[in-house]
Order: sequence, then structure tokens, then C-alpha cells
Amino acid sequence: MEPDIEQLLNGPRGRRLCLELAMEMDQDIRIAVFHLGYNLDPGAGRSRVLLTMNPSGEVPPPPPEPTVDELAALIRSLDFRSITDELVQHALQRAVDTARYWQEPDGEDVLAAAPEIKNALCHVAEGVLGTSAAESWTLEAEVRQWSIDWRSAGDPAPLAGNPRQKLAEWARNQRSGEVRAAWERPADIRANVGGEWWSIPHNLMQSTGQIPQGLSLVEDSLGWENATAIPVAGTGRILEIESAEVWIELCRMFPLEVTASRRHDWFRTTGRHGRWVIPDWERASSRWDAVHLPINGYLHLAGRALDVDPVEGTASVIAGWNPDTTFWLNDVVRESGEPRQHWHRPHNQDEWQLAAGG
Repeated sequence: MEPDIEQLLNGPRGRRLCLELAMEMDQDIRIAVFHLGYNLDPGAGRSRVLLTMNPSGEVPPPPPEPTVDELAALIRSLDFRSITDELVQHALQRAVDTARYWQEPDGEDVLAAAPEIKNALCHVAEGVLGTSAAESWTLEAEVRQWSIDWRSAGDPAPLAGNPRQKLAEWARNQRSGEVRAAWERPADIRANVGGEWWSIPHNLMQSTGQIPQGLSLVEDSLGWENATAIPVAGTGRILEIESAEVWIELCRMFPLEVTASRRHDWFRTTGRHGRWVIPDWERASSRWDAVHLPINGYLHLAGRALDVDPVEGTASVIAGWNPDTTFWLNDVVRESGEPRQHWHRPHNQDEWQLAAGG
């Protein structure tokens, strides 16, 4: 499915990408987003504090705050003739970095969803979708991919195996966890409790299509500075999560109720109060060998409340799934035998570097 402007801006991560790109291109936009985002952030004044000082050490009077309309005008005035793939890639990385499904969206995500700003971001989305960087966002899973081991070359580990056993264990844990959460968690949807919030089993073999891009597009990263990229080859029946309809149909075919275990976290991140389901991946493995979330699917689907059955009041969320990542449900993928690559990221830097001889 080719991405379009409306589709991109319907997704929280797609909107954030466009806002991050606008900030990359104009310092006045960055300053305006900083102030407006702070005011809209649920942690303003608590977990997120704004401090200003002048050289004398005195607190200066606050500068006039920009308005939403002023920011929208700045965004609409951007000239995208100088846009580069590097700028788009960095904005994509920031959109992934700032994803969070266990608490309220941050102020910048709230700002990007405001009608005036979302309308202005149409101008940015048009520029983004005209770049060569965006052409790769619809790529399907290929036979040859990369599995990432977040350790140095001197500390190797075998590839994840036994998917059938892991899926059976995962399904048992999900069902028992749902029963336990129904008994133990408070009825108040706004209660400060949380738990498992992702919608895919993370103990499965997973792979990505592009390196080093796959090293940087990681949600809820632990700040790894070393990685081994392992060439793998896999084939079979691969489902592409390229649209909401594909995910919804998967949830309808193989529903797994997760209301009690997810409802507090997913209420915070989506604002929706109701029943929740995810795919029962153990049963889905009878039909599919793997599932792949292309970058375009990630940008317009991740973090949204997707209506599965309006009559029964059920919805679902794609959460904790990095863009361009394939999860292998059956034992159909192997290390290809090609050389492994060893990557390192210097401390407090964004760029990954291929190690000598790696």
C-alpha cells in the first residue's frame, strides 16, 4: 500500500515524524514546539521541568509564548526543496524514540494532534513522501534479513529457536495473567497501575530488513552501544501488516482478550476505555509463518486504538513492535552463513559505526 498524506497523519508516529522534521529544518519551529509541547505535557512541572537563567544567575522574565496559530504558520512556510534523506531518517528515528504505550502521550505528540498543527503538517507530509527515503517504507519482508544481538562480538548467543514451544508458553502466560489482572487490578481506569503493554511476543526470533537502520529504529531502547547483526534467511507465509484492516482481521480471526492486563496502560496512551484484544499468536501460527510491520504500517498504525468489533466494543493496539521488523511464528528462518557484522555506537551519539573487520 502506497503511503498518502492522510494516512501518514492519522498515525501518532507519522505525525511525530513530520513535527520532528519541521523542527530539524527551522530553529524558530523548534523553539515554538519546545514551549507549546511543555505546556501540553502531562508531566509539566513534575517529571518535566523548565528552567531558564541569564548570565547573572537571575531568573529572567518569561518571553512571550508562541501561539499554536503562529507555529502552524511557520510550518506552512517551510521550503522542502532542500530536504535530505538524512533529515527524514533522523526525524523517523526520533518518532520511534519517543513512542510510549504505558503512559500519556508527551506534549509534542499532543501538539501534533491538535487540528491546527495537524493541518499544517500536511505540508510537511507532502515533502516527506516525495523523498527517496520514503520509498523504502512500503518494502515487504525479504528472504534475506538481519537478526540483531544487542551484545558485543565477544559475547555471542545462539539465535532464538523453538517458536512453537515459546508461543504455547506465551499464550498460557497471557491467559493466566489476564485472569490474575482481573482479580488484582483496581476497577478505576485511571489508577496508577500498569503491566505488560506490548502486543507481540518478544521472545520469538525477530529480524529487520536494513542495517544499520534497524539498529536505530528501536522503541523503548535500553541505550545499547554494541550490536551484532546476524544475516538470516527465512521464507514461508508472511503476513504484511500494511493497513488497519489487516490487523483488525487478524484480531477477529484469532482474538485473545487482554482487557484486564492492558486496559490501564492503553487507556493512558489512547484515551479509550473499553474491551481490548490482540492476536492469539499461537493460533495465528497455524496460518502464518511470520508477520512483518513495514515502516509505513508502523507510522500510521502504532499506538492507535483500532476498532476490531464496534458491536462488542473491542479494539486493539499495535505496541512494542519496531518498524520494519519481522516476527517468526514458525521454525522457517536460519542463519545464512554470510559474515556477521559488529557495530558500535559511541557513548551519547546517535550514529552506529561498523567495527573494523566487522
